[in-house]
Amino acid sequence: MRYVWLDEYLLSKTGVTRDLQEEWNWIRYQIGGKMFAAVCLDEKNEPYYITLKLEPAEGDFLRTQYEDIIPGYYMNKVHWNSINPDGAVPDDLLKDLLDKSYQLVLAGFSKKKQREILESVYPVNMLSCCGTDCTKCEYYGNLCKGCNESRGMVFHAPSGQACPIYECSINQKGLKGCGNCSGVPCDIWRKTKDPSFSDEEFEKNIQERLNRLKKG
Repeated sequence: MRYVWLDEYLLSKTGVTRDLQEEWNWIRYQIGGKMFAAVCLDEKNEPYYITLKLEPAEGDFLRTQYEDIIPGYYMNKVHWNSINPDGAVPDDLLKDLLDKSYQLVLAGFSKKKQREILESVYPVNMLSCCGTDCTKCEYYGNLCKGCNESRGMVFHAPSGQACPIYECSINQKGLKGCGNCSGVPCDIWRKTKDPSFSDEEFEKNIQERLNRLKKG
């Protein structure tokens, strides 16, 4: 198989487990017990298909563009697609498709179940520098890896830059977080208000984060 990075790439994703489905001789990659990708093995245990899930319209389109992408092998052919492991599908495209399959299956769980899956992998009280508990965020482990792991370059930060709070406390002042700063809550905190919060909700959120920082 030409995609020698595939196993490591999939196992690096949050909450992913791997097993061998002996009846089919498939290596399955799952999240929350649901498969989102598989490497189908032949009688010599050599890969002959990589199977993943896509939105039906995207799957249909890609099949017209690449002869190495076909309807899902022994799977629902509307939602699943199989890819030749020695074919011409570009590596970057395959990584993108695997990411999409992971997201589709994860999104199929309730928000509560998504948090349970992700919190089973990471500490329940993982605080960012501003006192936000990343594991309580609906984007954590999905759109965002968390403040500390991404070095402040979270999904809501300016493109290619760290969040202004992280930039100030960690990068510029060299602190462990805002809990070690006498100036909080500062103007930077105020300027990074979540637009979905009312003023009252924002003040409550600030107090909650300050309390977490004091306990942490």
